Amino acid sequence: MDFLQLEGKDVLVLGVANRKSVAWKTAQLLMEAGARVIFSVRSQDRADTVSKLAPDSPVFVCDVENQDEIDRLRDNIAQVTSTLHGIVHSVAFADYSSGWLPFHETPRSAFLQAVDISCFSLTAVANVLKDQLDPRHGSVVTISISTTRMAAENYGYMAPVKAALDSSVCFLAKSFSKFSSIRFNAVCPGLLKTSASAGIPGYADSYLFAEQATLRKQGVQTDEVASAVVFLLSPRSSGINSQGIVLDAGMSTNYFDDEIIGRCGS
Repeated sequence: MDFLQLEGKDVLVLGVANRKSVAWKTAQLLMEAGARVIFSVRSQDRADTVSKLAPDSPVFVCDVENQDEIDRLRDNIAQVTSTLHGIVHSVAFADYSSGWLPFHETPRSAFLQAVDISCFSLTAVANVLKDQLDPRHGSVVTISISTTRMAAENYGYMAPVKAALDSSVCFLAKSFSKFSSIRFNAVCPGLLKTSASAGIPGYADSYLFAEQATLRKQGVQTDEVASAVVFLLSPRSSGINSQGIVLDAGMSTNYFDDEIIGRCGS
């Protein structure tokens, strides 16, 4: 039984870096469900990597900082399909090369670049591909974070950037509703073990703490995030629009965890 109703559907996945990426895990599940995946990556090196992982899938290079490349992505997609049924936006970048800095010392250039790549790219891609998306059943899903209100100092300016992404999801859903039934949602996971997160200063310690703060004492897994993304892409989630689905293994309800409190009091 094709429960997800994704058999034969074409889905664009942006942002695969390697086998550990949320984007790659999502693509795997989509292919298992019978969907055809079209990949967009930011460099030729990543295109070569993805072509080895998915040799039968179209792979295009698109640096989302460049509008000309986004326009070219539209033209490339038009050559392989007449209708897109979904878009997965798993794109984020922050320049942490200067190391940890207090938030008030955030470099303007780094903040604006992060907004451009991690947030505005969703709007830019959606706008360019609006005529190729299925107007009745199209679904766009981006990857955010479980909360932008918890001020983790090492995550720094990326939390406000993700907050802008969350807001963009709502505004895109409203904007597209004027001419279509295309849905926009975000999957908002807790801390994950990915190659991208490894570049965040002090991330490993934060991850270990977050894992102990979950109800199950195990962090959110990349496969779990991918499963939520695929569900939101499918017609089975047709009533969900303009939402952020939080996957934090119950961490947000476990602030007063007995074991953590006990260690602090000893």
